[in-house]
Amino acid sequence: MTQQQTEKVCPTGVVKAVCISDRRGIEKKAVEEGHFLVNFGIEGDAHGGSWHRQVSLLSYDKVKAFNEQGAGVDDGAFGENLVVEGLDFRKLPVGTRLFAGTAELVMTQIGKECHSHCAIYHRMGDCIMPREGVFAQVVKEGVIRPGDTMRAEVPEENRPFTAAIITLSDKGARGEREDESGPAAKEILEAAGYEVVELLLILDEPEQLKTQLIRLADGRQVDLILTSGGTGFSLRDQTPEATLAVADRNAPGIAEAIRYKSLQLTDRAMLSRGASVIRGKTLIVNLPGSPKAVKESLGFVMDTLEHGLGILRGSASECARQ
Repeated sequence: MTQQQTEKVCPTGVVKAVCISDRRGIEKKAVEEGHFLVNFGIEGDAHGGSWHRQVSLLSYDKVKAFNEQGAGVDDGAFGENLVVEGLDFRKLPVGTRLFAGTAELVMTQIGKECHSHCAIYHRMGDCIMPREGVFAQVVKEGVIRPGDTMRAEVPEENRPFTAAIITLSDKGARGEREDESGPAAKEILEAAGYEVVELLLILDEPEQLKTQLIRLADGRQVDLILTSGGTGFSLRDQTPEATLAVADRNAPGIAEAIRYKSLQLTDRAMLSRGASVIRGKTLIVNLPGSPKAVKESLGFVMDTLEHGLGILRGSASECARQ
């Protein structure tokens, strides 16, 4: 393999700074080295923990361009842990492996929602971290120092599909009822080889659902999002409306197949308003709220879902039946 081919497959950059802070919500300070711990992040950093945003990364080239506009920010000013020159993290997919020093990271999210504008935003009218920053988990313990080469290895196309599950239930979200539907869907997906990265329980609030759907599809880039609940005739049942509002393309056949096959079990299936859509490369499917209906619905479509997800990812072809 030529050097040019190697760089195309595994782009590289150079770590310019390693930064940590002992509190959240403040600028991080550059240190001589970072000790990266599995299931935590960087030793001594306030953002470490057992979650998917253990380490934040930002391209040095993006910071340099921002400084040329008069920002004058130092390393760590955006709350980033690693500043890397030569890698455009926004162009790398979630699941990319990052090798630097003796540590190994895996990208888990691109960008983030800005809940309260920082001092940089108030001074410049802009902040690059929400759109340019990426996040990662530590998968191999090690040390990273400024000057280390970082190599990015994009994930294989035949990797397991990733999924997220959202249950919508006012009583469940308030702790008045145990969610059985989400865990039922998770069990089925994991038995089929999917990696379920998030299992959420939220109120029947369309704006909250839209926020989560956008975050999971755009930021976490999951292949499949299943929702459970909010598909009936109640005034608070607005899952289909929220789902359609974030869609790039409609994929009605999946929801239609679930209704058609469910009608063979109960006439009340005609009252289900579930939708199925595509946002980017993510398939979103609304399921009914009961655990029994969730299991039945997934049983109807699981085999075909995998082929559809493969087409979205680019690892399967849209061949007609012979």
